[in-house]
Amino acid sequence: MAGGWARDGAVSEQIEASISDELARMKAAKRPVGDSLTHCADCEEPIPEARRQAIPGVKLCIECQQDRDVAFKPRAGINRRGSKDSQLK
Repeated sequence: MAGGWARDGAVSEQIEASISDELARMKAAKRPVGDSLTHCADCEEPIPEARRQAIPGVKLCIECQQDRDVAFKPRAGINRRGSKDSQLK
């Protein structure tokens, strides 16, 4: 149920569009390519065989990958509301 001048289903369409955009962004994200390393590129600890099989082209051990993931700052989402408040931010 949409309110105001919006047609019925407009809110659901916005949610679906946001989800589709995020899925497309995640699919386009760089993934490792090539052969998996037997030892981590950062700390040179052995990478478990199960990890190398699960993620083809893996270059980092779990701990080093977690450190990089924590350092990553996600970008802000797309503002689809269009309200004055959200445009002023």
